[in-house]
Amino acid sequence: MTEEQRHFFRVGLLLLGGILGLIGLILFFSGTRFGRQALAESYFSESVQGLEVGARVSYRGVAIGRVTQIGLARAEYGLKRPFDLQEPASRLVVVRYSINITRVGGQPDPENAVKLGLRARLASQGLTGLTYIELDFYDPQQFPPHSVPWKPKSYYIPSVPSTIAQVQDAIQTFLGNLAEVDIVGLSKELEEVLGDIRVTLEKGDLHTTLLQASETLKTVQTELQRADLPTLSKELQASAESVRGFAQGPQTKVILAKTAEATSRLSVAVERLPGLIAALSRAAQRADASAADLEQELAPTLRDIRAAAENLRDTSEMLRQSPGQVLFGAPPPRRPSQP
Repeated sequence: MTEEQRHFFRVGLLLLGGILGLIGLILFFSGTRFGRQALAESYFSESVQGLEVGARVSYRGVAIGRVTQIGLARAEYGLKRPFDLQEPASRLVVVRYSINITRVGGQPDPENAVKLGLRARLASQGLTGLTYIELDFYDPQQFPPHSVPWKPKSYYIPSVPSTIAQVQDAIQTFLGNLAEVDIVGLSKELEEVLGDIRVTLEKGDLHTTLLQASETLKTVQTELQRADLPTLSKELQASAESVRGFAQGPQTKVILAKTAEATSRLSVAVERLPGLIAALSRAAQRADASAADLEQELAPTLRDIRAAAENLRDTSEMLRQSPGQVLFGAPPPRRPSQP
């Protein structure tokens, strides 16, 4: 090989290396990185201003793909119906993007993921204003999938409104509600209410009440000045000091000591009361038994005394009727009466 051939061979190798490096850079920055790709698409009902082909597709901040195509739904799927702005499907924007399966960690199951709440959302990248697509899971009841009259060409991942769109919708709703408010009527009613309040404050019952309250406050202030509160406070302080001195004096300590001693003695006496009560109870029982025995012994004597008393009563009655019977004996029997 001549020197000229070797020179051309080196130039060819250099060009081939440059082409391969350029292809590698293109693949690197496009997000493929020689991994398996899965194509997906989402439909947005809001403006995709700032979203470009090649923009990043991320899942919770991790880049997993790139945007490959952006277009209108009517142009992509060729709707044959007449153009109608009232039809939601005619105003959708189709965004297709590739997802690196190796970065996701396996072949995804789009149907189950969508049922679990997988959604696409437009997001802004910091202060640069670059727009990208953020994939995440949301509440499927709150964000149901869009109903479209065509069959998607790729995996279909429903979209949710971006934060900016939600703020804009809220502002528009607020402004719409504000436009329906009769501000002029409200201002007139407010002026009338303020006028009524002013009249009430100047001439109504509230004005009278305020005047009476002011007079009452003046009377209270006058009475407080007459009461000489500083002198009264000093007297109360002196009384408190006197009470404190009496409580801490020697006589109070002696009284407290005697009270404590009397309390201890009373406690001892109270402890002895159950024994005394039991002894009294036993003595009462013995007295009852003795009285019963004495009653049994005196019963015959009492009967004899009762009999003697009855005989003595009969004798005294006989003496009263015939005193001589005691000396001369019984009276003679009566003679039969003469005819």
